[in-house]
Amino acid sequence: MRNRHVKLSALSWLSGGILAALASHSLAAGFALIEQSARQTGNAYAGGAAAANDASTLYFNPAGITRLPAQVVGALHYVAPSAEFSGSATDIFGNPVSGGDGGDAGQPGVIPNFYITTPLGSGLYAGLGITAPFALSTKYDADWKGRYMAIESEVHTVNFNPSVAYRLGPHLSLGAGVSLQYIEAKLTQAVDQGSLCAPTQAQLQAAGVPGADPAICAGLTPQGNDGLAQVKGDNWAGGFNVGLLYEPSEQTRVGLSYRSGIKQQLTGNARFSGIVPQFSSFGIFVPTNVTASADLPASASLSLWHDLNPSWSVMADATWTGWSSFDELRISYDSFQPDTVVDESWNNSMRYALGLDYRYDSKWTFRAGAAFDETPIPNSTHRTARIPGEDRIWASLGVSYQISPSLGLDLGYAHLFVKDPKINETSTSAGNLTGEYDATVDIVSAQVVWNL
Repeated sequence: MRNRHVKLSALSWLSGGILAALASHSLAAGFALIEQSARQTGNAYAGGAAAANDASTLYFNPAGITRLPAQVVGALHYVAPSAEFSGSATDIFGNPVSGGDGGDAGQPGVIPNFYITTPLGSGLYAGLGITAPFALSTKYDADWKGRYMAIESEVHTVNFNPSVAYRLGPHLSLGAGVSLQYIEAKLTQAVDQGSLCAPTQAQLQAAGVPGADPAICAGLTPQGNDGLAQVKGDNWAGGFNVGLLYEPSEQTRVGLSYRSGIKQQLTGNARFSGIVPQFSSFGIFVPTNVTASADLPASASLSLWHDLNPSWSVMADATWTGWSSFDELRISYDSFQPDTVVDESWNNSMRYALGLDYRYDSKWTFRAGAAFDETPIPNSTHRTARIPGEDRIWASLGVSYQISPSLGLDLGYAHLFVKDPKINETSTSAGNLTGEYDATVDIVSAQVVWNL
């Protein structure tokens, strides 16, 4: 029994460490997306909870639908991130890892939004929003020097958000909604079997495990016997959002909104390829089911909209996101492995934005905006190859054209200047990755607004 217990501890040190390195970023990669309105892209999302100019207010503040007729909005956002690494990597023994810098890890993607609102009478309104509030995709060359940290990371969500709102009087509206959210994740990385075998064999041999002899690692060389690990998981979970819209005058609106955190419990599997018998015979890197729990963050926004005159409007916004809820990720296995707990230690973050609208005439409106978007990642040692994020500054432009009284078109563009992310990622099972990224993001948004 003693030998069995020591053997399980030694095996879990290795296999648990690798799976933790994979899954520890499964939800961290799903950072919050603000791209939920093409019109507001042009303002850098300043005044989001107070704008209430179209049905996309369902996401930012459901109380805003009391200002709208029956309406349908459909939007698409093309997001093109760039993240190019330069630096070095070492294996668990401190030896340099071969390979290039991985190419451009940023993966372009399209984010859709759909909203519909309708008055119900007697001051009551209803609506439905379908959005993608969390998503990320990064992909490196398979043979890059950081392959033992990450190769491919994909996280996608879909959120269904039915809402209701009630106008209490000429100045105040309240709104609330529920969220049903689906999330899926896929993560891959290489496994350096040559480097991992020696310490595992030595641990087993020192513990007196039968069969733990030097022949276990025969023929395996560091960085010469790579396998591939893949983790997949998905889940459905729920939450809620509430909002308040105060209109002290026809020219001024103040919006306050809150969106709850969502507890996700992903279930899926871990699969491996290219694994040598020296590992699989001990039950290491074998197929297993996996669960991973983590809290997606709550957020709150305070927004202001003010019409200076019939042509000009200004807006401002401050948004808090409670990323401190993402302090750890706990992974459980259907095999004999104990839970793996990974320290994330993200911080709460703030986003500040200012915007401007200019109504040229009854058909054309032009807009601009700027924002500062703070990263929740506390430092380089908590930054990972899967999420090389940093503070961002937004610069945005947009235009709206009213085709007819019932049909409008909105276009927006934003360029995000990203502070060069520095990384010093360390793993007991993958080594160390040190360097920095050259990163930017471009966003092009378009939407159609149809008054029914």
